[in-house]
Amino acid sequence: MSYTGSAPASSSLYWKGMESSGDPHPPILAGAQNAWDMLSDEQSQKHITTGSGDLNNILGGGIHCKEVTEIGGVPGVGKTQLGIQLAINVQIPVEYGGLGGKAVYIDTEGSFMVERVYQIAEGCISDILEHFPHSHGKSSSGQKQLQPEHFLADIYYFRICSYTEQIAAINYLEKFLGEHKDVRIVIIDSVTFHFRQDFDDLALRTRVLSGLSLKLMKIAKAFNLAVVLLNQVTTKFTEGSFQLTLALGDSWSHSCTNRLILYWNGNDRYAYLDKSPSLPVASAPYAVTGKGVRDAVSSNHKRVRVT
Repeated sequence: MSYTGSAPASSSLYWKGMESSGDPHPPILAGAQNAWDMLSDEQSQKHITTGSGDLNNILGGGIHCKEVTEIGGVPGVGKTQLGIQLAINVQIPVEYGGLGGKAVYIDTEGSFMVERVYQIAEGCISDILEHFPHSHGKSSSGQKQLQPEHFLADIYYFRICSYTEQIAAINYLEKFLGEHKDVRIVIIDSVTFHFRQDFDDLALRTRVLSGLSLKLMKIAKAFNLAVVLLNQVTTKFTEGSFQLTLALGDSWSHSCTNRLILYWNGNDRYAYLDKSPSLPVASAPYAVTGKGVRDAVSSNHKRVRVT
């Protein structure tokens, strides 16, 4: 079968432009980047520590900037605790090995407790002073940096009460981040809550969420920051039995770069790296303490084989 129709006008103009230029090598598309530069950029990136060394290890150093990381698990396993911990840890000053950035926390469930944020900030400061006992300057600027009030002041908090507000907030992010270029992490806790409660049209929900996930991926890369999406779990009937799975179904599973599943193993908390473009599947224990997320007492991370 042969095509006898004419090419679109824009296509004809394009090829005429190529012919008239006389250049045998058409220009590279704007924004192109070679693979070596991409690798060098990735290797030079700092990570946001989770507060747990074993958890950092399975994540390749911590939470990655320029990527979207989904963290899911059952209620009470520590999703919000980890989200708050990341909002604090992203602020660790550069001289102490951190990013020295700020955080955006989008709370859809009302689970953000300021008193707990203050405790975790105190725990972070305590760890910094313990690991760098001689480097903490007595200058007023140094003292101000390592105060819980300073950490809390650098978390931009948005309380979201409906899926329409959530869509509006994510659409507003690009403008907000353009005005606050020191933000290095955006946390949504949780990304699923209002879409599960209030959205009846599943096909429309899938399309809307797909658009939001693409926007969040674009934001992560454009502003060199980490996007962390906390997710709930639901039940799925598979092979004759009900099993726990992350909410929003299989279509949503493609909406993130990395996926970390938090779960209970007896009385111990574990994190399971379920998806990553560059890291092996692995699990590690962690603990939620008064100071925040830390290593489990008997920590020994292990790899998990998937069959």
